[in-house]
Amino acid sequence: MSKPTLVVLAAGIGSRYGGLKQLDTFTPQGDTILDFSIYDAIQAGFGKVVFIIRKSIEKDFKAFFNTKLEGKIEVEYVFQEIDNIPEKYKDNNRQKPWGTGHALLMAKDAVTKNFAVINADDFYGKEAFEVMAASLKLIDENSTNFNMMGYVLKNTVSDYGFVSRGECKVNEKGNLTGITERTHIEKIDGDLKFKDENGNLIPISEDTIVSMNFFGFTPKYFEVSASLFESFLEQNYKEPKAEFFIPLVINHVIVNKIATMEVLKSNARWFGVTYKQDKEYVTSEIQKLKEAAVYPINLW
Repeated sequence: MSKPTLVVLAAGIGSRYGGLKQLDTFTPQGDTILDFSIYDAIQAGFGKVVFIIRKSIEKDFKAFFNTKLEGKIEVEYVFQEIDNIPEKYKDNNRQKPWGTGHALLMAKDAVTKNFAVINADDFYGKEAFEVMAASLKLIDENSTNFNMMGYVLKNTVSDYGFVSRGECKVNEKGNLTGITERTHIEKIDGDLKFKDENGNLIPISEDTIVSMNFFGFTPKYFEVSASLFESFLEQNYKEPKAEFFIPLVINHVIVNKIATMEVLKSNARWFGVTYKQDKEYVTSEIQKLKEAAVYPINLW
């Protein structure tokens, strides 16, 4: 039974946070949120981690992680840059990255096993990695049987501003039937609302199942995604804000019955940092986990 790979989306800029969230530390020992995800992944049986970063943060990233992970898990780096696209689609006015779907395509040559995808700045919880690893180890690498971790919306929002979440529709078999990227969900006077394409605020249930970009795929994902990205560029390469999200790929494979996606459930608590004000809460929650011996004082 081969060990799955962990792919980390770590090329973000952190504009709302005001800095590089990926390398911000949350404990006296200097742990990032990502340290806990990698620790959990190793414990759950992942055999390799692939970091998707930008060239501009390569030196800092390697200085932070290479020594501590040496001998513990295989490590590889790949890069997401705006100009990592076919020449005919390059537009000098483009300043915004092409999105999570483009970032993941950068890992195509580094991933040969079933793999999970996570955000670098989200704390997913020990149990979530155990459930994901167990599932990935049983899936045929040549199949298009995918999965994702489902979280309850009310457990994933910030008190300090809006967040982006993938709203999930799940059928009676526990499979995903559709995912809608909500780029603006906000708590207003105690109620959760999302902003639609016209800027209207629409109520959304706090118990809605959402995606936190914790997906499980086989290598077949890359074949589907590459052709879809080419089509996306054909239509959008002159649109300065258009982004190619992983949920676009997921919707495509589900609607066209190319793949199935099981929604995995976990009681693990999610938390993360979208805004600088989130840091105090996250630091406190991590400290509680260490005090409860869920994690050792010194991870590495």
